Amino acid sequence: MAQAMKIAIIDDEQDMRQSISQWLALSGFETETFASAGDALKGLSADYPGIIVTDIKMPGMDGMQFLRKVKGIDSNLPVIMITGHGDVPMAVEAMRMGAFDFLEKPFNPDTMTDLAKKATRARRLVLDNRQLRRELSSGSSIMEKLVGANGIMERLREDILDLGQADGHVLIEGETGTGKTLVAHALHAVSARARKKFILFSCVGEEEETILRRLFGPAGE
Repeated sequence: MAQAMKIAIIDDEQDMRQSISQWLALSGFETETFASAGDALKGLSADYPGIIVTDIKMPGMDGMQFLRKVKGIDSNLPVIMITGHGDVPMAVEAMRMGAFDFLEKPFNPDTMTDLAKKATRARRLVLDNRQLRRELSSGSSIMEKLVGANGIMERLREDILDLGQADGHVLIEGETGTGKTLVAHALHAVSARARKKFILFSCVGEEEETILRRLFGPAGE
């Protein structure tokens, strides 16, 4: 996904939000600032290309109320909470509600930067996976060959999408003619190895040593 990650900064204190914006901009982030949670909500959507940094104590809609609304828009949108010393229990409660993390004032700018990098990496992964699922569901790939609208087929397609993102081995079982090869093709198509060659190897009639050598190399002998 080529789109740059943004950081929305919400704080009713102008000096604080400008300072945070400057710190993060120096680290290469694209930032946008808001004086209130209500203003920030106007620009948020389920696919917001970034993360949020917000104060907890604010007039009008406070950080806790804002967090609830954000999670209603997108439960996977990372929200970093900023809290004063006396508000740490509130920040811990925010973590239980789904906040990504919190920072206690005064905080080290480097700590803020490191946390922002971690949160944006997590956000990028979520958005990349969503985009992949949209592309696969558009009917422009091998996944469209897995026809059927019943619950079993829908779960199969979801399992293929999930397993395709994992780095491991997958054993596909089934009777002859049930579509094992098609599922294997689909797994390959949605995996990180999609640009590499897909190789079919029949084990029928082969000696055990030959199978081990072909599948696992010399170490498998």
